This record gives sequence, structure tokens and C-alpha cells, in this order.
Amino acid sequence: MAAPTGAAGCEDFAEFQELLRVMRTIDDRIVHELNTTIPTASFVGQVDASQTCRELYQALMDAHTSRERIIKNCIAQTSSAVKTLREEREKVQEDVALLKQLRKEQTKV
Repeated sequence: MAAPTGAAGCEDFAEFQELLRVMRTIDDRIVHELNTTIPTASFVGQVDASQTCRELYQALMDAHTSRERIIKNCIAQTSSAVKTLREEREKVQEDVALLKQLRKEQTKV
């Protein structure tokens, strides 16, 4: 069960949340994954349980690494946008639309 690897934009927060939900599928289905990975007594000789467990572990680690990278990237992007908006806000104190956009980005972070 591979995680999506596409570049994740975090401009649309709902889309970002959906991407994270999809990427959590392997974690959410861990009991099922373990049940299908570890062979029952009747299949012990036919399946290499240690290799299958290593593959499951690697899939989990890949999914976690991928999610962490996407989350950190989004935080960096949004923090950069907040910094830019703050600088603009200092120049133009009276711009209400700019203030709303700044608050929106701060909330996203």
C-alpha cells in the first residue's frame, strides 16, 4: 500500500487535509495489514513472515517519511507567506483585505 508521492500544495487546506487522510490509510488499516502479513498456522511454511514483516515495516516508514516531508513543506510555504504578508502589512497598515489574508495564513500554520 504505497503513499501518494505527488507534490503537495497547501494553498487549498481542505485538499491538503484530504491528501493526509489518504496517506494515513496504511496506519488506519494496521490491524488488517498485520492480519494479512503474518501467516496463519496453515500457511507458515508457504510465506516468509520475517520478509513480509520487513516489507510492511518499510511501507509504514515510507508513509511516515512522506507525510512528514509534506507537512514540513507546507509549514515552510505557509510560514514564508505569513512573513511576506507581515512585511506588506507593515508598509500598508490600512489594508483590511491584507489583514484578512494574513490572519488566514496564520491560522493555516
